[in-house]
Parts: sequence; C-alpha cells; structure tokens
Amino acid sequence: VCMSGVADRRNPVLDCCGGLNNVDYSKVDMSVMEDVLKHIDVSDPRFCVAVIAIIFNPFFWNVVARWEHRTRGLTRLFGGPYLACYCLGTLIILLNVYRSHSMTVAMKAQARWEVMASPEVFYAGAALMALGSVLVVTSFLALGFTGTFLGDYFGILMEEKVKGFPFNVTENPMYWGSTANYLGLAFMNASPVGLVLTAVVAISYQVAIIFEGPFTEDIYRQRAQCCKHK
Repeated sequence: VCMSGVADRRNPVLDCCGGLNNVDYSKVDMSVMEDVLKHIDVSDPRFCVAVIAIIFNPFFWNVVARWEHRTRGLTRLFGGPYLACYCLGTLIILLNVYRSHSMTVAMKAQARWEVMASPEVFYAGAALMALGSVLVVTSFLALGFTGTFLGDYFGILMEEKVKGFPFNVTENPMYWGSTANYLGLAFMNASPVGLVLTAVVAISYQVAIIFEGPFTEDIYRQRAQCCKHK
C-alpha cells in the first residue's frame, strides 16, 4: 500500500458534490445504521485483531520513516538507503497482507447481512475491487518501489512530481484504491462487519495523509532550497 508518493497538487482532482461538507446529516436514516450494527459483534477477538492491524500499519510506517529521516538509523544498519528502503517496504507489504487476512477472517466469522446478499451488490463489489486494483497497480507503476514505500524519507527523492494517471484523478490513489478493494470485498461477502472495517481503513488512511502530506512536501521544499544555494 502506498505510503508515499508525490502528486502535483496544482492539478485539479475530482471532488464529488463538494465533499462531505454539503451533506445534511440531519436527514440520514439512522435505522439502516442500527440494522447494520445488529449484525456486528465488536467483542469478537477476530474483529478486534483486524481493527488493531488496520490502525497499527500506518502508525508503524510513519513512526519508522520519520525516525529514519531524522537519524538515518536504517540506512546505517543496512549499509545504504536503497537496501534499507527495500527492507522496510517488504515489511510493510507483509504487514498489509496480514491486515487483509485478519479482515477476511473477521468477515467470515460474523453474520452476513441479507440486504447485501444480492447479485447487484456482488457485482458492484467486483467493480469496486477492479477499480481499486487499477488505482493501486498504476500508482505503483508510476512511483516505483522506492517512490511507493517512503523512499523520500530515506533521501531517495524523485526528480519531479508525478502528474499523470492516476494522480490526476486523486492525490492518494494507492490509499483510496486499497480502500475500494476492501469495500468491494465487503460487498461481495455481504458483510456488515466488512463495511465497518473498511470505514476504519478509510479513517486510518485519512489520518496518515494529514501527517504524511506536509512532511513529504517539506522534504522536497528543503531539497529545492538546497539546489538554489548551489
């Protein structure tokens, strides 16, 4: 999953209906939410493990990457920034595989919601997974391994900001593509607990973006200032 990656923020990005600011929450039908929650056992250890895995992953890679940027500890340990970045990236991939596994286990362990058990919802889920996979794969191809997995924190900076697809659609395609994959999986399994876990994923990514975006921009701002003084 994308931890980093610099998209051109001057390019317009899609913002459907002006974002969530235009939503009238007083008109939200809470009975639907109540029906969803009836099918979820939040005390199930498998659910708790999935939530912990979801929250832990972005917390872990942000803490480790910032420590590396400040101390170059991993670079010294592995003898160079590239090997250090590849090792951290591999660990992040393994953590994300475990997160996906724990979410799948939690979905299978809890009740299905009959409202979602229809061919239309199933195919909508399949479409979401296809869309999410496109965003994830094209983002990785555009950034490369080090661009995806926090290379800029290791001093491995890209020559210029990525402006093409999928960054001209959304600034964080790896994150939202991954979220779409999990939402699609929840749809295909008619899983209300999958919907809740996907919401936790989305919130975790949004928090990560708040911390990562300005920090990454500052790294490139410092590089630009150094180049001016040369």
